[in-house]
Amino acid sequence: MPSPSPVIRSPALHGRDAEQDALLRLLDAARDGSGGALILRGARGTGKTAMLDVAAERAGESGDFAVLRARGTEAESHLPCAGLHGLLRPVADRLPALPPAQAVALARALELGAVDGGLALPAAVLNLLVALDGPVLACVDDVHHLDAPSREALFFAARRLTGEAVVLLFGADDGTAVPDDIPAFELSALDKEAAGRLADDLAPELADDVRASLLEIACGNPLALGELARSLSPEQLSGAVAPPETLPRGGRLWRAYADRLARLPGDTADMLLLLAADPDLETVTLLEAAKPRCALTVLEPAERAGVIVRVADAAGDRYDFREPAMRAVVYAGSSLAGRRTAHRLLAGVLRHDHQRLRRAWHRAEAMDGPDESLADELAAAAAAADLQGGHPASFLAFERAAELTAHGDVKAARLAAAANRAWRAGLPRRTRSLLARLHSLTISEEVRSQAELIRGNLELRSGKTGSAGDDLMSAAESLLDRDRGQAVRVFIRAGEASYLAGDNVRYLDIARRAAALRRPDDPAATQLMFEYLAGTAATFGGRHREAADPLRRVLELAPSVRTPSVLVWAGVAGLLLGDDAQAQRLFGRAVETARALGAVSTVPQVLEFMIQAEIWMGRYASIAASAVEGLRIAQERGRPNSAGQHLGWLALTAAVEGDEETCAIRAASAIELAGAHGLGVAGALGNWALAHLDLAAGRHADAAKRLRATSGSGGAGGHLVVRVISTPHFVEAAARTGDRQAAERALRVLDGWVGSTRSPDRRALATRCHALLAAPGDAEEYFRAALDLHHQGFSEFETARTQLLFGSALRRNRRPGAAREHLHSALETFERFGARLWAEQARTELRGAGEAVRSSHPGATGKLTAQQYQIARIVADGATNREVAARLFLSPRTVEHHLRNIFTKLDIRSRVELVRLMS
Repeated sequence: MPSPSPVIRSPALHGRDAEQDALLRLLDAARDGSGGALILRGARGTGKTAMLDVAAERAGESGDFAVLRARGTEAESHLPCAGLHGLLRPVADRLPALPPAQAVALARALELGAVDGGLALPAAVLNLLVALDGPVLACVDDVHHLDAPSREALFFAARRLTGEAVVLLFGADDGTAVPDDIPAFELSALDKEAAGRLADDLAPELADDVRASLLEIACGNPLALGELARSLSPEQLSGAVAPPETLPRGGRLWRAYADRLARLPGDTADMLLLLAADPDLETVTLLEAAKPRCALTVLEPAERAGVIVRVADAAGDRYDFREPAMRAVVYAGSSLAGRRTAHRLLAGVLRHDHQRLRRAWHRAEAMDGPDESLADELAAAAAAADLQGGHPASFLAFERAAELTAHGDVKAARLAAAANRAWRAGLPRRTRSLLARLHSLTISEEVRSQAELIRGNLELRSGKTGSAGDDLMSAAESLLDRDRGQAVRVFIRAGEASYLAGDNVRYLDIARRAAALRRPDDPAATQLMFEYLAGTAATFGGRHREAADPLRRVLELAPSVRTPSVLVWAGVAGLLLGDDAQAQRLFGRAVETARALGAVSTVPQVLEFMIQAEIWMGRYASIAASAVEGLRIAQERGRPNSAGQHLGWLALTAAVEGDEETCAIRAASAIELAGAHGLGVAGALGNWALAHLDLAAGRHADAAKRLRATSGSGGAGGHLVVRVISTPHFVEAAARTGDRQAAERALRVLDGWVGSTRSPDRRALATRCHALLAAPGDAEEYFRAALDLHHQGFSEFETARTQLLFGSALRRNRRPGAAREHLHSALETFERFGARLWAEQARTELRGAGEAVRSSHPGATGKLTAQQYQIARIVADGATNREVAARLFLSPRTVEHHLRNIFTKLDIRSRVELVRLMS
């Protein structure tokens, strides 16, 4: 019996796992003599043709299928049997195999387009497909353009394929009338993740914010995304020039939309322009704007044509475009006069207070020159708007207000406000563009300092940390006379730039300069900031007992101020005091607060610190989930500096699992970003992850060498905080390689901090380090003390690491029975965490202690990495790529990559073979 179709899907078809699986199942069923039919229906550009191409490719690769293809065309839709002619002409020589009456009917249809009615023609089509040698795949695209006789005959055949080695696949536009009794798949828009992977395939070099802009315009339509990517100039690809704001006018999708719109009545087009001009337009407001016409009646042709649909959601009852990308085509394809008329009409009917910004926006869009009073109205409405979204975005409103402003100082202030809102909305490219426009204006000192602050924040998250520190310090100095509380906040931001760069000396200098500004009558929020700087500076300076009091005061003052940044500072204070559970709670509240305020762009930075708490607590599943979310938002919002840290944390989780391939990829990406942006912390995390992997694999000298790189300051590899956190790994590596002096120096730093905390997890790790450096007679006492502390803390993983080291020491001291107790416990924990290399170390030690232990996955599957083995097991249980990705906190694209490697390593081609092998 022929082997099943390969499971590896087309790498270009993202987000279509279920549909591809359905196609492959149909092909496999046809090989077994029981085919079927499937209609793929979706909007233009959603991938129907690509899906048919995949089916034809798979069938053709197998060599046993006869593959027939045809496409309906509007130009031939009036020609009877034109579709059958295109599909069956290659096999017309098989007509003699049919009953004579059917052969005659089909011959007349193919040669003359003659249709007599009755069963002869559709029966002939079915029987001809069945009569072909071997299984048959017939793909018919654009069924909505087929002539009626061809469509009816093919649907007739499609209903009668049970028990036949034939597959009939159809592609049809959304809204096409198709039989209810033929299975259909609706190809909806790609979700954000799948669209992002497609964008990466189409243009891997895209700047993050350009990528986000294209995804927003394409609205999940693969064809739209492809046309947009191909239309970009080199300057747009790099982000130096603004990306397009609409679909390419000469593209297939634009032409298809414009053609559909051109067929609608003029009144209907007018109503569609109103909908395009205001995405939030409620039906009741539309009805008023349309008077004396009835909007519902006028829009009926657009509803029948599938251009719009009526929806009821949280925003109210309204109409929306069925295909979101069509909105821009409607708006941009209208005349300038028509657009102004639409805006003027909408401004006249938006009278309520909550519609203030929209009303001002439409009035502004109807203008063609400066208007100071209108600019004032728009700017005031934008200032009152929050960041929750809606139309228009507040940064666009400020920008438009600036364009309507003639006075230079006011114009500059509004451009600066637009830049600030664009930055907070996660649009770094737009922010840079708006700041650049200030260069041509004469600006006040206040606006200059505001621009420096925005530029500093921009560099802090998206640029070079050295530049960020300079801009932020300059902004802080400028703010001191006008807004002292804000100035202190900016000092902290400047300190954060130094922290990210790993420049401890500059951080201490910033803290000293800020401390000189303290006053006894400072409000609680300002007091908290001073205490935070004092506590962190003392910690980074090694004065841990001195740091304790100001850090505790940060925690005491935190409830009086409720902003995400203050909660983060309080969480950091908890971390430095060793209270990881409280720190995690505070970071969790900071995330919730940021989301509630619409400040999603700040979430990745909060998660960076939350992961530190989770590291100490050994919660690697939570670390992976937090880092995946942080990386996703950082990439979407143009925060590469935060993305670098999250890549470093993800590299560490891969190292824990023993997945060398994934760890190396993630660590290299983190180190590359660190070099490009001056991120000492991201580079140090990448090096630590690789060192953890070396240690797990027994490469102690390599681990020690990598961890020495984290002890420097500045650059891509050095960082004080990461050096301290990774000290237990360094001590272990240095002790194994005989570098006792370096290990003792590192341990003194860790002891200084741990001694000032009450954290049993930290004290356990320090005590374990002392055990590794102790004389043989003293080591056991230290190990037992470390285990006692572990049992008071949270980290099961580090408990297992201590048990492994203790068991190894006991075995070397010829106490195999005592060693086995600890080694068994360690092995059980490592297996539960999926830590393959650490588990293998425990098994090796158990064998050395006289116990026979098998590998966890012997045989062919032993060729797989830890993560590949985990993916193989889940796939063998029947999970889709998306389900695997969700369970393992990976992207579906990464799962696809691993799955291809799994099939190559195991020399298999199908899920069926994988199930058989894994069982």
